[in-house]
Amino acid sequence: MRSKIFICCCTLPILSLAQIDNAKDLDGRVTSRDGDVAATHVLNTTTQRATITDLNGFFDIPVRLNDTLIFSAVQFKKKQIVITQSIYDSKMLVVPLEDELTELEEVVVTPYNLSGDITKDLLSLEIEPVVTASTLNLPNAYVRVPTKAERELYEATSGGGLIPVTPILNAISGRTKMLKKRLARNKLYDRTLRVREFYADSLYRTKLYIPEANTDDFFYFCEIDPSFQSIVDTHDLFKIWEFLERKSIVYLENNDID
Repeated sequence: MRSKIFICCCTLPILSLAQIDNAKDLDGRVTSRDGDVAATHVLNTTTQRATITDLNGFFDIPVRLNDTLIFSAVQFKKKQIVITQSIYDSKMLVVPLEDELTELEEVVVTPYNLSGDITKDLLSLEIEPVVTASTLNLPNAYVRVPTKAERELYEATSGGGLIPVTPILNAISGRTKMLKKRLARNKLYDRTLRVREFYADSLYRTKLYIPEANTDDFFYFCEIDPSFQSIVDTHDLFKIWEFLERKSIVYLENNDID
């Protein structure tokens, strides 16, 4: 009897550790019709771990099988996803969110005595001149502003002193590697957005036969192709379209879409 109790006591910690070891960082991206997906809350209700999406909707969060994720933001309907085996094994989870429509009460603008006729109202309003760095002829007017990811990576890899402590600590902790990964991912996503702007959205449905709900997933499928970057950087619309046509055939077959 004592031996059985001893075996149980030894087995339970091992099982607990096994469950912890099964946790993995799940990469994902939240999408919406208008693209306003920054700062969407992602909560793992099973482990009470949480994160928020970046400017482009990307996120990563530790998950295990059967964990439940809740996606929420003021402008979206709350969405719940259970981590199935297919989601757990996937490289990227794409989560489309629906807009939350909020009806506002009627607002009457009285201080400006607007008539509702834009041609008349523009003539009656006093519009101040636009003041920008370029209109003021400032020396840094046309300097490109670094993105948030670029600024974070610069801060993590720079430091003063004889021995720069901050870059060393960030390299050891893995923060530098994580920031480089995020920057590369954002650049790839920006490249994808440029491609989508080359063609009308209707073409993906009518010519490539990609369902509207699968458009974001299809472009992620294109992104992970090693040749995607070089083809897009050619800015050759015909070559890019040929690439999308080839990828659409494979995508439709892989996902059993008729």
